[in-house]
Amino acid sequence: MIFDFACEQLASLWDRLLGAVSDTAGSVLSGLVEAVRTVFEGDPETRRKVSFSVAIIALSAKMAKADGVVTNAEVDAFRTIFDFPPEEAKNVARLYNLARQDVAGYEAYAEKIARMCSSGERDCPVLQDVIDGLFHIAKADGMLHTKELDFLARIAEIFGIDEERFERIANRHLRPDGDPYGILGVSPADDFATIRKRYRALAAEHHPDRLHARGVPAEFHAVAHHRMAALNAAYTAIEKERRAA
Repeated sequence: MIFDFACEQLASLWDRLLGAVSDTAGSVLSGLVEAVRTVFEGDPETRRKVSFSVAIIALSAKMAKADGVVTNAEVDAFRTIFDFPPEEAKNVARLYNLARQDVAGYEAYAEKIARMCSSGERDCPVLQDVIDGLFHIAKADGMLHTKELDFLARIAEIFGIDEERFERIANRHLRPDGDPYGILGVSPADDFATIRKRYRALAAEHHPDRLHARGVPAEFHAVAHHRMAALNAAYTAIEKERRAA
C-alpha cells in the first residue's frame, strides 16, 4: 500500500483527495494539503504518513521536471519508492502528472508540508527523509542537473534543514565512495572516538526500524536501507584508514 493503514481508508482517501480536483497543479497541491490536514485532524500519526506520501509524490514529480525533462529512469525510481497496488495506479498517476506540469508554486507547497510534518521543528527527521527520497529520484538518470540540485537545496531550506545536514545527505548520494568523512559529517582531524560517537548517533537516527515510528510508509524503506549502507561503508572506510595508520 501507499499509506500504511486499512485498504478501505486508502480508497476513501484517494476518492476524497482527488475526486474533485481541478487540472491546475497549483490548486491541486494546495487543496491536497488542506484536505490531509482536515481529514486527519484528530489522527496525527496517520496524517504524518499521508502527508509524507503526498509530499514525495508531488515534489518528486516537480523535481523530475526541474531540468526540463522527465526521464523513464526518474519515473522508475519514483516507483521503487512507492510500490502501489494496480488499482491505485490511476489515482497516483493523476497526482504525479498534475504536479509535474511545471515547477511553479512548489515553494508554497513545501512550506505547507513542512508545517504539517514538523510542527515547526528544525531538522525534522521526516523532512530529511523526503529530501533523501528526492535525491534518490534525481540521480536515477545517472546525473544530477544543476537545476535539480538548486530545487533540492531550496526545498531543504524551506524544510529548515541546515546546510551541514543537507551537505551530508548530498554526499551520501553524489559522492558515496569519495568522502567518508563528509558522509558522516566529521573531519579528518577528529579523533576516532569522536567519529565513532558520530556514526553511532547517525545510525540510531536513520536506522530503518525508526522510520515507522515517525510515520514513513514501508514502501520508502528501500531508500532507508541505502542510506544505512552508505553510513556503514563510510565508517568502515575510516576505521580501516585509522587502523592502517
